[in-house]
Amino acid sequence: MLNQTLTERLRSIVGDRYYRDDKEALVAHSYDGTPMLQSLPDGVIYPENTTQVSEIMKVLAEHRVPVVSRGSGSNLCGGTVPVQGGVVMVMHRMNRLLEIDMDNLTATVQPGMITAEFIAQIEAQGLFYPPDPSSMRISTIGGNIAECSGGLRGLKYGTTKDYVIGLEAVLANGEIIRTGGKLMKDVAGYDLTKLLVGSEGTLAIITEATLKLIPPPATKKTMLAMYKDLYCAARTVSKIIEAKIIPATLEFMDNPTIRVVDDFAKLGLPRDMEAVLLIEQDGDPATVERDIARIREICELEQADRVEVAETREQAEKLLTARRSAFTALARLRPTTILEDATVPRSRIADMVLRINEIALKHGVTIATFGHAGDGNLHPTATTDARDKEEVHRVEMAFEEIFEAAIELGGTITGEHGVGLVKAPFLEWKIGKAGIEVMKSIKVAFDPHNLLNPGKMFAKETRKRVVIDHG
Repeated sequence: MLNQTLTERLRSIVGDRYYRDDKEALVAHSYDGTPMLQSLPDGVIYPENTTQVSEIMKVLAEHRVPVVSRGSGSNLCGGTVPVQGGVVMVMHRMNRLLEIDMDNLTATVQPGMITAEFIAQIEAQGLFYPPDPSSMRISTIGGNIAECSGGLRGLKYGTTKDYVIGLEAVLANGEIIRTGGKLMKDVAGYDLTKLLVGSEGTLAIITEATLKLIPPPATKKTMLAMYKDLYCAARTVSKIIEAKIIPATLEFMDNPTIRVVDDFAKLGLPRDMEAVLLIEQDGDPATVERDIARIREICELEQADRVEVAETREQAEKLLTARRSAFTALARLRPTTILEDATVPRSRIADMVLRINEIALKHGVTIATFGHAGDGNLHPTATTDARDKEEVHRVEMAFEEIFEAAIELGGTITGEHGVGLVKAPFLEWKIGKAGIEVMKSIKVAFDPHNLLNPGKMFAKETRKRVVIDHG
């Protein structure tokens, strides 16, 4: 518990209403979207502006109190679980779109704004902000920046880091810094903007972001390619890219995912197929028509059983909604759903899908796979029951082997969910001991007393690499 003097100082900054330490508030902010992780904070605070964030951090730094900044807590790596107690700083009051600059094609926004609401306001002005995480109806811009969120459009348009060009942030000691700006070029010193994007709240608290906007595509077309052979579906992804076509969306769903999504969304998806590819292309009409025709040819050459092009935008949106609902649909099957992400080079997608299935069979667990196949980012998702400790252990062993397989195929342990608490024991597998030491040095430079989201990113002990038997 925090002492009374400290809590009174915090209340004086934000007002009594916006500092809470009642049981309801503490429990509500003791967990995030990650299953089986929970830890109570000592208090919850809701700042209204950057000045308040700065004053709060000065008080917490003086008393060496840890702080976890968060938006909606929709992340899946345990990134906002307050494992060392302290104060959870909720950014939802800082939720305004401050400016749309039509001259520079930028938007300036506070971190607590819901992503889908931001996108809607941008599109109402005839502009386009591509990052579209599946959680966008509940996730916040600040959370997207903290995790460097991706989305269905990541293949063609990139992820959050490609659109953040300036930041305002508060350091652990309460100092306010600004990085970047409304600039397309800026090489004045280290790129602190890109460093803070994806830093998961461990280096600074984001209080304002300047985001790059682009003109919207003139037209779109969406198709569904259906396969009785899962390997052929995965191989099609590589063949499309090899043909020098970069679709706006190139998504993969295996049969278990197809079935539960269809049960959930009632869209008449092909339940007898082993896999489907959801493909969307956008741009000028002539290019879209040409690319869609060529993609259809490639799908058919790779033994697609059927290829259907959506006739209306409404049909296309239903297909995209089906893909976005995959996690929600799978979560209905059993009490606990563990959604992971592992990324490999696009050319190894087919190999990775087969390895995931082999590993699931080996450990006797149920894993459905879907994801952003076009950029190599797959989401193997295990349905289990946290009360069955033996089964959960088998799921954990399976995911360790999946991470190992991804690295062996030239990939990484996470493409968009982040490291947080869950992936911390495996980070050294990817970046090595020297990489860990460099990152720790950066952490100390920003946060010498380890107050910002402590316990994340760096594990007390690295997991030993598993030995995978391919025989």
